[in-house]
Amino acid sequence: MARQIALLRGINLGSARRVPMARLREVLTDAGHGDVRTLLQSGNVVLTSGLKPDRLERELEKQIAAEFGFDVSVLVRTRDELADAIERDPLGKVADDPKRYMVNFLSGEPGPQIADALEAVDAGPDRFVISGREIYSWHPDGLARSDLAKALADRRLGVTATARNWNTVTKLLALADD
Repeated sequence: MARQIALLRGINLGSARRVPMARLREVLTDAGHGDVRTLLQSGNVVLTSGLKPDRLERELEKQIAAEFGFDVSVLVRTRDELADAIERDPLGKVADDPKRYMVNFLSGEPGPQIADALEAVDAGPDRFVISGREIYSWHPDGLARSDLAKALADRRLGVTATARNWNTVTKLLALADD
């Protein structure tokens, strides 16, 4: 059984779509997933499962909807896929603040039109690199006013996406390896 990382999209933002991490761990453990651990309150789960990632995504979405009463998109990466995403780190030489360095995990590889649309954004000092099913983005002035960050969060990307900062990404790998 493989260690896998599940990234829940759009939960625990404000008072809506609340998913308590302790209850989530219980639900997933009761559903037969092993060594379920969570990181922070933003929907980061590390677990052991014999399911392939795409099947695990669907199962987790069903389990979360049944327990919490709303739909949540879930993206899964294996431990090795997450390690590979960290290894690729295309902006590590310029991204000097891990809280402002984001990895946008995607449900599939984006088409060339996505790169064109992102290139058209007036990104100022922000930078991005598309690599496989991840988009790495560096926001030296922060995320709040970043047009690039807004474009990356937009559903018009054509794929499901959820972002985590570099600190969280590396902590997830450490948790998977623990």
